[in-house]
Parts: sequence; structure tokens; C-alpha cells
Amino acid sequence: MRGHRLRIPPHRSPRSLARLGVALLLTVAAGAGAGGAAAPGTADGGRRAAAPAALDSVIPAPAAVAPGGSPYEITADTAIRVPAGSSAAAASARGAGEYLAGVLRPSTGFELPVGSKSGDVELRLSAKLKTAVGTEGYELTSGADGVLISAAAPAGLFHGVQTLRQLLPPAVEADTRQDGPWPVAGGRITDEPRFAYRSAMLDVARHFFTVEQVKRYIDQLALYKYNTLHLHLTDDQGWRLAIDSWPNLAEYGGSTQVGGGPGGYYTKDQYRELVAYAASRHMTVVPEVDMPGHTNAALASYAELNCDGVAPPLYTGTSVGFSSLCVPKEVTYDFVDDVIRELAELTPGRYLHIGGDEAHSTPHDEYVAFMERAQAIVAGYGKTVVGWHQITASPAEGTVAQYWGTTDGEQEVIDAAKAGTPLVLSPANRTYLDMKYHAQTPLGLSWAGYVEVRQSYDWDPGTYMRGGVPESAILGVEAPLWSETLSTSDQIEFMAFPRAAGAAELGWSPAAKLGWDGYRDRLVAQGPRWEAMGIDFYRSAQVPWE
Repeated sequence: MRGHRLRIPPHRSPRSLARLGVALLLTVAAGAGAGGAAAPGTADGGRRAAAPAALDSVIPAPAAVAPGGSPYEITADTAIRVPAGSSAAAASARGAGEYLAGVLRPSTGFELPVGSKSGDVELRLSAKLKTAVGTEGYELTSGADGVLISAAAPAGLFHGVQTLRQLLPPAVEADTRQDGPWPVAGGRITDEPRFAYRSAMLDVARHFFTVEQVKRYIDQLALYKYNTLHLHLTDDQGWRLAIDSWPNLAEYGGSTQVGGGPGGYYTKDQYRELVAYAASRHMTVVPEVDMPGHTNAALASYAELNCDGVAPPLYTGTSVGFSSLCVPKEVTYDFVDDVIRELAELTPGRYLHIGGDEAHSTPHDEYVAFMERAQAIVAGYGKTVVGWHQITASPAEGTVAQYWGTTDGEQEVIDAAKAGTPLVLSPANRTYLDMKYHAQTPLGLSWAGYVEVRQSYDWDPGTYMRGGVPESAILGVEAPLWSETLSTSDQIEFMAFPRAAGAAELGWSPAAKLGWDGYRDRLVAQGPRWEAMGIDFYRSAQVPWE
């Protein structure tokens, strides 16, 4: 079944039908929330006020919470105040305000004007906060008179907005008007991320996903303060980005996918659109062009990239490790240089991912020689290399290695990390979102074992690597989603949620805030929110959703 598209099974249909009554259910759920004092009376005067969600009920868990004081209620009189001025930072902060209004308007039905003169929900830039919470952290203060989100940089304001969303009843996520009320508990949150790199990967090579599908996933990830989107753009089954100097890569190499479907690719303008959209959610796109293995789509597109000069047929299966660029040929490096140059021109972020995993058909000495040259090419275009952890066979200075093993670190990786190679952790038996939850899961793979919700969450990135690797060597955490068995947004969401929320918390929250029991309780509150967002998530038996 791994080579064929799969559909969400019929047993999930009742949940979709239940959305017809989701507004009522969400209102009831909001009213049953714990924490905080009762909200002020609402406009209709006769409806019982809902208790606001507790300040510490959000995901990722905030660094510090001090509840207290009266709650605030968003009403028809609420306005959103944003910084004035013409600077780029002020403009980005105003964008966060417009984003907040865009989330709240459909469900509340309120006008929620955004301006710089007044407003009882205020987004404020304050340079002095950089010492306290860095460039991604924020302070959120709520009381009877309003809500203030303060940050040193626009990214912090945006992350604070995500916290405010989760403090409001789940029905706020609906795209149609709901009854309310819309209370926010009183108190203060001071928050900042533990790790700088908090990433999710989407494999668009095995199955192609459209611009709109990728945007949908970006929006879902933004709620949990991810700051990086790793796009796996090329593999044996498809090449998904137009390269002007080698046009057959996309036109021919992108013409199929796993199971033999039509495939597809992004034009350069479409890729720029994705990069800009992610940036509007304060996420950086890290593009991956896998090499020297996982390259059948390229080899099929250009015969000269093969050592024997013969192009193989396009591939629509799911095996790995059989393909390799021809390391001894100089044309191979002309190809790599052209692809990296065009990719670097399109990508404003600092990182380019060059793969490097499962190159089983490349002799070790050739692998090392190739990766050394490829790393130098990336550096020549002013970018920082990211590679799967096999790159630690010969990492260049500054290269980031992404660990995807299951054994807490191979010795080569441990040695490289202790010598200064930063690590992004994505252990397959913890964070791979395409691993089956259990034997009966209709989607996904199981080569790394079954990964239930607790298994995916219940580990600490700071102490995960054995062999004396310090937390300072860990750049961050990534949750990859490979698409051998996935071809629709529903399927992406079923495999990603709830586990993507847990990976986000591992990347953001301080170690002292991590713990399965508390996380499980906070996860319960996300169920109605995901329903309101139209996310078909996996209802793990490990979580008391009802």
C-alpha cells in the first residue's frame, strides 16, 4: 500500500458531520474552561458569563505565568492599537495587529479597527525587552481595561498574538459568527523560546502539494510558534522547483509522484509567494535539494548527470538509496552550482538544506568528496549549509547537522557536535509525523516504530544526545512530515496533529515546564480549537478529549 494514495477512512466521517453543530459545542466548552475570574456581563445581559481559560493553559507552555486581577472581554467596542511610524519594524508590528483582527473578526462579528492612536488591545514594541525575552519573546498583560502585548521585535508580538488566540474560547477560530462572550483571564505572561530553531518539514517531493495547501499548513503551524518551514523540494519521485538553467528538472522531473499521479512543481514566482507568506507569519523557509542520493528525478531529466550517460526512467515507488549523482564528473558540480545559485537568489533566509542522507549507492570516499564540494558551493553564495546527520562524515565549519536517527546519537554525530557542529534534533521515533500512531493507523509508515502522542512528546531535547553533548550544541527541534502515503491536506493534518503541537512545545518551552501530565491536560483544550479550524486530528486514546 505504500506506493498508492490513501484516503481518510470512513470511520472519521462522523466528526466532519459533527461540525454542523460545532458552534454550540464550542461555546459550551469555552464556558466550562478552568482558571480566572468570571468575565463581565455580555451585551445580551441575560447570558451566563463564561470563565476565561487559565493563562497557563496554552501550548507551548509559557516560561512564566502570574495570574491575577480582573479579566478583560473583547466586545464590539474593542479596537487594536499598533505602533506608529514608517520603520520596517513598525510596519511588521502593524501586520501582526491586522493578522489578529483577521482571526477575530469572522467569529466575533466585531469591527475591531486597527490603528495607532487608541485601542484596549495593544501591540507595543519596546527595545528594552530584548534583554529579558530576546527577539522572539513577549510579555502579555491582561486586566479589566485591556490586553497589552509587548516585545522587542515584531516576531515577539506575533508570538504573543498566538498566545492571546489560545486564551480566547476555541470558537474564536471559526470562520462564521459565534455567540461569545470573548473573555481573557487577568494576569501577566513573560515568555521566550528555549531554542532558536523550531521547524516543521513538509515533503512536497513524494506527493506534490499546491501553494494553497502549503499556506494552510503554515497557518496551522504559526499557532504554535514555529519559526521555520523546511520544504523537501526534490527526491527520486519528483523535482518541485523551476530552475531556469536546467528546465527539464521541473518540467520532466516534476511530472509525476508516488503512485504515478500528475505531480507538479512551483514556478519561481510561486516559490517567492510561499517564502513571503511564511515570512508574514514570522517563519523562514529552508529549502532542501537532496544530494547526492535521492536524485532519480534529476537523473531522469538529464542523462549527463549519470556516470553511464543513460537517463533512468521516472520513479513512482517508495524505495530509497538506489540513486546517485555521478561524483567524478565535473558536469555534476556545474549542475549543483547552478541549482544552488538560483535557489540562493530566491531564498532570503540564511539556510539551504542539501540533504545527504541514504546515499547508499555512493561510495563513502566519493560521498565525502562530493559533500565537501557541495558545502563550499553553498558557502560561496553566502548561505549556511544544513544537511542530514550523515554530513558529519566531513562537516564544514558552520554546517548544521540534522539528526534523524533513533539511538540518541551515532558516535560520528556526537563527535561532530562536541567539536562545534550545531544539531537540529528530529529523531524519527519521536518527531517524524509520518510514523503510524499504532498498527491500525491507515496512513504513514512504521520503520521507526509506532509513535503515539506521548512517545512523540515525552523527551527532552536538551538532554537527548548521549556522550556528553551539551544543550548548547542543540540549535533546535524539527518535526518532519514525509509524504509517501499522504496526498491531501486532511491526511497531512491527521498525521501532524496532535504531534506537531508537542514538538513545538519541546522547541519553545523551558525544560522545567515540560511534563506529560500537564501537557496532556493542555492538549485537551486544543481539540475544540482544531475542530473550529477544520483540522481533522487524531483522537489519541492517551488523551481524554471528552
